[in-house]
Amino acid sequence: MVNTWAKEWDGFNEGRWSSSSVNVRDFIKKNYTPYEGDESFLAGPTEATKQLWEQVMELSRQEREAGGVLDMDTKIISTITSHGAGYLNKDLEQIVGLQTDKPFKRSLQPFGGIRMAQQACKEYGYEVDQSVVDIFTKYRKTHNQGVFDAYTPEMRLARHRQAHRGQKTSDRYLTCKNDFQEYPSP
Repeated sequence: MVNTWAKEWDGFNEGRWSSSSVNVRDFIKKNYTPYEGDESFLAGPTEATKQLWEQVMELSRQEREAGGVLDMDTKIISTITSHGAGYLNKDLEQIVGLQTDKPFKRSLQPFGGIRMAQQACKEYGYEVDQSVVDIFTKYRKTHNQGVFDAYTPEMRLARHRQAHRGQKTSDRYLTCKNDFQEYPSP
């Protein structure tokens, strides 16, 4: 068989992944080589990493002292492009990785349910902006609303009966980090 793949794949072992289908498992099996050495090739943290880590630890301490949240966005709905680049210290950072425009600022994530987002904000002394509430109660369905709209009458009845027996699990779920997570030193 003549190799007709793009030059970017040169050096990889052929298999089902390269000829008949998208097959990630086959690609990994054919091209994975386990590392059996030790950690001696690793470098220690740079001075910039140490300084940034000190800032993370200090902000973690401040967040705990503030009751779990330093700041919370209540107006901008979080998406992959909703916030500009955020930094701990722009001069020291190699990678931009903050989820909002400010360190330790919690993003507003109402797609799982506007009531859940409102409750999460309320628990820390914040209130979701009314325009966001209007969008998610009048114009846009949350994930949960879409799921419940797809329920048949029988499914709703079964769910209702489970709730009365105390077997209902919460439909509310939160996708934020553990407020009191301990971070290891770099």
